[in-house]
Order: sequence, then C-alpha cells, then structure tokens
Amino acid sequence: MATMEISKENFEATVSKPGIVMVDWWASWCGPCRAFAPIFEKASEQHTDITFGKIDTDAQPELSGMFQIRSIPTLMVFRDSVLLFEQAGALPGPVLEELIQKVRALDMDEVRREIAARRAAKEPQA
Repeated sequence: MATMEISKENFEATVSKPGIVMVDWWASWCGPCRAFAPIFEKASEQHTDITFGKIDTDAQPELSGMFQIRSIPTLMVFRDSVLLFEQAGALPGPVLEELIQKVRALDMDEVRREIAARRAAKEPQA
C-alpha cells in the first residue's frame, strides 16, 4: 500500500484504527522532507500491513498547530490508537526499519498498563 494523504477530516479515523499507523509531517519546500520521502515510501511498499500517511503542514495548518509541529519532517507512530513515537528529523532507512520492528514487537497490553499507571500517579489522591 502506498502512502495516503492525511487531513484534519480523516486524521482521527486514520490514527485510531487497529494496527500501526506511521505519520510523516512534511512540506514541499522542506529539503530534509524531500530526502525522507523516498525512504518513507519504500517502507510503505515493504510493510503493506502498516498504514503510512503524510500530512502537508502547509495544507493542514490547523492540524499542525494542534500537534505543535515546530520542525519538519516529524515522524509519529501510532499503534492501536496509542502515540508511541514522535521525533523531528529525517530517519535513515535502516533506523526506520529498526523502529518498525520495535513497534511490532511491543506488548500493547503492557503499554496500556504503563499508561494507566502513569495517569494514576499524576491524579491527586482523595
């Protein structure tokens, strides 16, 4: 599956579906974004079970503002509606591959338990 264009209209539906969703925040004038694009595209062709989406920060300023995107490219990785990774900067192909393998290997039940424990620790005790 090739990359899909993500907008504010389809963002929530895209990142909240089951499985892994990789989101590349980019702009056409951004040199590092253009350098990362073929790496991201190649990964999308190799990992057809993963959703790969691109968000043009110029075309989606409201969405970019909501997520406080300050530097591009920025890569976000969601799995089963949980944001697991967010990093600015173009990743080399081998690093992107390693990230994909690590996200695949995660025990999402354990991740959810850790998130719940952190939230409980932040809540004031009655």
